Amino acid sequence: MKVGSVAAFAISSFLLGGPAFAGETAGSDTVQAVIGADGKQRAHIIGGSYFFRPKHIIVKVNVPVELSLRRETGIVPHTFVLKIPEAGVNIDEKLDTDEKVVSFTPTVAGTFDFYCRDRLLFFRSHRERGMEGTLEVVP
Repeated sequence: MKVGSVAAFAISSFLLGGPAFAGETAGSDTVQAVIGADGKQRAHIIGGSYFFRPKHIIVKVNVPVELSLRRETGIVPHTFVLKIPEAGVNIDEKLDTDEKVVSFTPTVAGTFDFYCRDRLLFFRSHRERGMEGTLEVVP
């Protein structure tokens, strides 16, 4: 494949929702967090025009988690909210085009929603428009 063809493939893959991170496949909605040499499990989340990618992240209970958060370029603001009261997790972060890392340790297993809390005036909220996902904490 020629250099120009590789660049065209990379750009079209990006624009059409191709792989964004190592370990993620094109169109994947589910990602298992990767445990690094330091014992922390990590995953990346991108927010955009009323979506989160991936929509489903699987992590292990009692293992520290680092989520790298960012939003696509654009003028619409977005947030990332994840609340697990029984585990003391209360994340409510404004997303930016620069990556931001949030850390926590899930101490209970279960399935927990993350979402964007933003809403413009009287329109449907971003969450109601589909900007939500699931964090699954497994034993």
